[in-house]
Amino acid sequence: MRIMIVGAGGGIGSALLEKCMEAYPFARFEATYLSAKPEFEAERVSWHRLDVTDENQIEELSHQFSQIDWIINCVGLLHCQHHGPEKSIKQVDADFFIENFRRNTLPTLLLAKHFQDKLVSCNHAEVAKFVTLSARVGSIEDNRLGGWYSYRASKSALNMALKNLNNEWQRGHKPIAVLALHPGTTNTPLSEPFQRNLPEGQLMTPMQTAQFLLEQIDSLDENCSGMFKDYAGETIPW
Repeated sequence: MRIMIVGAGGGIGSALLEKCMEAYPFARFEATYLSAKPEFEAERVSWHRLDVTDENQIEELSHQFSQIDWIINCVGLLHCQHHGPEKSIKQVDADFFIENFRRNTLPTLLLAKHFQDKLVSCNHAEVAKFVTLSARVGSIEDNRLGGWYSYRASKSALNMALKNLNNEWQRGHKPIAVLALHPGTTNTPLSEPFQRNLPEGQLMTPMQTAQFLLEQIDSLDENCSGMFKDYAGETIPW
């Protein structure tokens, strides 16, 4: 079994790598990072430097494999040094808006494009799995507060992309299950500026989040492919 975790250098990605290694002691892992190679080393883990917005890099990486059982994309952008989530339309910046789509939406499409023929389960009784971390704020129906224009829009677009992929792969009889997965609020640098007013008990550690996410990914099959769920398995409206 071969599992690829994209963005394994981040908080949730690194925790998912460790949890998956515990759960699947005979699996091999392909882990990607953006710039600084993580210090974590293990015999079953191969690290790959990858900018997921660069199609050439993704294509080159795909040529290294003949088969991948799972791909889990943990890459995402919420804020950067000069920009945070917008509180009003006056704060919308064109470059930051596009960057959200480059980081939150485009990589999933590029990964699917170049890895779809590699996604084959080694256990032919099961399906391969293609999972991307989305966000509840990408739900249009669930949006009651507004704001966060760039992040919300990019995650809504991501959800549409995943739904499209599911429809195309099902129509083409590809045995690949697709899932958009909301990880909840996790204590990582991504959420750190927005933790102050959280209700007690709502903030999870990366390891807690990873355990919940792994349970959802592990149970993913063709019957729930194409859905948008949270870490606890609750279906989120599109």
